[in-house]
Amino acid sequence: MSSLIQRIDNMIEEQSLLKHKFYVMWSEGKLSMESLSGYSKEYFQLVKAVPSFVDKVMVKSPSEIQSKIASNRDEESEHIEPWVKFASALGVSQNELRNYAGLDKTKQAISNLSCLMNSFEGGAAAMYALEQEIPKISLSKIDGLRKFYDLSEDDAIEYFRLHAEADIRHAALWRKILEKTSASQEDDLVETANRSLAAQNLLLDSCYDAYC
Repeated sequence: MSSLIQRIDNMIEEQSLLKHKFYVMWSEGKLSMESLSGYSKEYFQLVKAVPSFVDKVMVKSPSEIQSKIASNRDEESEHIEPWVKFASALGVSQNELRNYAGLDKTKQAISNLSCLMNSFEGGAAAMYALEQEIPKISLSKIDGLRKFYDLSEDDAIEYFRLHAEADIRHAALWRKILEKTSASQEDDLVETANRSLAAQNLLLDSCYDAYC
């Protein structure tokens, strides 16, 4: 494993979203249904933004890898509808969800992430930091939804089931890109990954502050 990947992986572990108090409450069944429905509206701001993040990286990528990144982007676009179904299972109508713009802190988190997609290698680092842990997080969410909230229907968990598998592949592509970067870029890319993790935690801060 490259030094760069090792450093980013260590950082992902140290700043794991599963350690965030919002996700700890989720895994312990301590969130109210109102907290979950509020979360579904805030996190939707990220779900619908991810395809544009990936697209920004793709247009800056070498031609030989563009089709693989485009495939990731298209798959992320297809995952918007399963999130709508998850929100609906929590009582949030499609109309309410799609017309909701997000809290100020949520908007800041999405903006902070978007700004990291301004180069091919930097975007890969930011996306790797975003997607590497999602399979583990998704399985934890499914477990909590089933165990504590009686949400086990396909519509309620499909988004997380998809991401438990898809983001293994997505993160692998970003990892492959990062492994080919020059050593001179390592510190900058680690910092980009760190900023990605900070933005993700800020989004959960937004949920915790508003709904817990």
